[in-house]
Amino acid sequence: MENFNIRKKFRRKRAVMTYLFLAIQVLAFVLMTIYGGSENAFVLYLFGAKVNEAIAFGEVWRLITPIFLHIGFMHLLINSITLYFLGIELELLYGNLRFALIYLLGGLMGNAMSFAFTPNISAGASTSLFGLFAAAVVLGRLYPYNPAIRNLAQGFMALIIINFISGLTSSSIDNWGHLGGAIGGGLAACFIMAPRLEAVERSFRIKMFVGYILVVSVLIAIGFFRYGVI
Repeated sequence: MENFNIRKKFRRKRAVMTYLFLAIQVLAFVLMTIYGGSENAFVLYLFGAKVNEAIAFGEVWRLITPIFLHIGFMHLLINSITLYFLGIELELLYGNLRFALIYLLGGLMGNAMSFAFTPNISAGASTSLFGLFAAAVVLGRLYPYNPAIRNLAQGFMALIIINFISGLTSSSIDNWGHLGGAIGGGLAACFIMAPRLEAVERSFRIKMFVGYILVVSVLIAIGFFRYGVI
């Protein structure tokens, strides 16, 4: 297989979705600040944070909207920096729409797992960011003989481990959301192919797609069950 430098190979492409996601979360933070502050529970609820009771009673869009909300400036800053550097690398590789889909599917799975196992209100792009970390690691497994992909994967595997360990030391971090994001992004990367990399067997991709649907459905069902909806 041809070896390549990601930025050089795709220099004519633009990381449109990375910049769009950054703009949305910054705008959301500014509006939340105007309405009373991003650490205000009512403001978080108003803007679409993950609130289990609200999801259980029909507001399922809260499994997506928390991706774009942040609790405090430092939360926004750290996630924005991570999204900028990680997002550009993967978006240049996957293309705009495929990258956006992996980002959203990772976030959805992360919020679904948080809904199933964590009662606390939560928000943040880290569910999707863990999905991107995992997608990079999966690429390293799918294309082990490509040095650029392999090096990218090894770096992000280290970041996943470091972030999980740091999360265990803080009660304010939604580790279930991080774990779900990683699982969702990893599965998504198995059935969403980077267009200029060698195609993976179709049957494998179908199995991973079905696996994603099953896992996210079970997690949402667990959340509904815990709140007596089913």
